[in-house]
Amino acid sequence: MGAVASSARGGRGGEGTVLGDLPESCVAEVLLRLDPPEICRMARLSRTFRGAASGDGVWESKLPRNYARLLAIAAAGDGEGRQADGEVLEAEALPKKELYARLCRRNCFDGGKKEFWLDKSGGGVCMSISSRALSITGIDDRRYWNFIPNDESRFHTVAYLLQIWWFEVRGEVEFCFPEGTYSLFYRVHLGRPFKRLGRRVYSSENIHGWDIRPVRFQMSTSDGQHAQSKCYLTDSGVWINHHVGDFVVKDSDKPINIRFAMIQIDCTHTKGGLCVDSVVVKPKYLMQKKAPRSYV
Repeated sequence: MGAVASSARGGRGGEGTVLGDLPESCVAEVLLRLDPPEICRMARLSRTFRGAASGDGVWESKLPRNYARLLAIAAAGDGEGRQADGEVLEAEALPKKELYARLCRRNCFDGGKKEFWLDKSGGGVCMSISSRALSITGIDDRRYWNFIPNDESRFHTVAYLLQIWWFEVRGEVEFCFPEGTYSLFYRVHLGRPFKRLGRRVYSSENIHGWDIRPVRFQMSTSDGQHAQSKCYLTDSGVWINHHVGDFVVKDSDKPINIRFAMIQIDCTHTKGGLCVDSVVVKPKYLMQKKAPRSYV
């Protein structure tokens, strides 16, 4: 144990190679095969590992191939009177480790109604689309819908349904996603969540109609991919990501347009008591770590 600790510090208790003797280029080859959190942990081992872990070659391999496009979208979203092109050029001059960290933060666009970020572990692009960016039937009539504040939403506002006969929530997004397989979800909540005496509670008032007919989910892409699913909404008091379907991106330099819908238009009954927060897009590998929900 003592010999191992001595080697990790780069000290010499006798003959033999210690971590400090390894060429930085060799260490970099090892780090290329690790994910970003592991690289950051390895940087604590020695000065050599710390130097290799800051190298552009290591972090460029973790960045999406179209990271320059993503930086341009992030810069345009942050613009507010600044020149986005100048920001991109300035950002590209930064060390690749800093670029990776910048893309991992929340990057808003479309007037703050949409945002994307890199998954810190795998480097895949995630996206969230606010309910304010969706086309919701009856949203302008306060007898049916209201936008209410909610601190559990990334956008701090959700659309709350009081009661309606024709339930339809549609949206679309066009974006240069990096190559890979993605899953799309609607994030919804049965009941109206709020806080009472500092504790998180919810009101079940107005919840009705969701156990009579299933809600249908649809998705299509500009390159001809389609998916659909349906399920009953039964779990009240919790936020749930309802899976719509998956799509594959083969060319990160070409924008893909995605259209999606959540529908329950059986007008034999009303439904209500539902919060719609957002539509979420995430790399499929993140979803495979969680147990799937059951659908009919």
